Amino acid sequence: MKKKYNNIGKKVIELQIKALQKLKNSIGSSFDQTIEVLSKCQSKIILCGVGKSGLIASKISATLSSVGTPSFTISASDSSHGDLGSISRKDILILISYSGNTEELKNIIQYANRNRIKLVGIMSKKNSLLYKSSNIKLLIPEVKESGHGIVPTSSTTSQLAIGDAIAISLMSQKKFSKLDFKKFHPSGSLGKKLKTVEDLMIVKNRIPFINENSTLKKTIKVINSKKLGVVVVRNKKKETTGIFTDGDIKRTIQKKKNMVINDLMIKSIMTKNPISINKNELAAKAIEVMNRKKITSLCVHTNINKKKTIGIIHVHDLISAGIL
Repeated sequence: MKKKYNNIGKKVIELQIKALQKLKNSIGSSFDQTIEVLSKCQSKIILCGVGKSGLIASKISATLSSVGTPSFTISASDSSHGDLGSISRKDILILISYSGNTEELKNIIQYANRNRIKLVGIMSKKNSLLYKSSNIKLLIPEVKESGHGIVPTSSTTSQLAIGDAIAISLMSQKKFSKLDFKKFHPSGSLGKKLKTVEDLMIVKNRIPFINENSTLKKTIKVINSKKLGVVVVRNKKKETTGIFTDGDIKRTIQKKKNMVINDLMIKSIMTKNPISINKNELAAKAIEVMNRKKITSLCVHTNINKKKTIGIIHVHDLISAGIL
């Protein structure tokens, strides 16, 4: 009879869920202390672990760097052969070890203590060298591992989770925003998701402006010359009062069949108080607004003055940038 491996898989995941629940319940004052110390670091945060914990250390370090906290990892074995020189007194060292007694970490622990380098220890045993030697002790609960209880699974899940919790807490403490995040992720699908309206909007002399007292005839000329299918209508203070599109031209002709429409003032037929979006909003937000309002373009403003249009963002620009 074929063995059902999905039951094994579910048991592994269940053990990890229990480990995370225990970890959640263990978060306390030492975690707050960790964030306070790391947020004041004047240099780099250096992580190190051995084996699976070393891989977790690399992931945590990469996450920290991606959210504005300079960080790198060092090899425990290489540290005994010169790499300890890469650690300065202004750095903060995070060592990860489930047992807290990993032999390869002893030289690093001694070096940190001897040179008064701030040491944050992530371990699961109070009677360990790492616990006793750390300035800040992040004690994570002992957990049951999968695979006869010997394969690092639940423990590494806990280590990874505490690392993510540290990184996101630092983001919050430093007020690290989506715009800050975007600076570190300019390419790929993530870069597209983080593009702002300002990145894609039409600016300066490409914006089709016209005074609200202009005639329809003149307005049509501007629309045709700029080839955007839209014109932004302003008053004498250069504040945006309306918008007029090539679709509005057709609708005006249909409504006023028996009238001479060329001399109509644009302010009498424009769409008043057009929808505008802040330049710092994500481009994806612009797509959402356009879809909801069933329009193809938005005026763009700054926080300083919402009545002043500094750009136009068109659905074609969003599609071309891959913002869907």
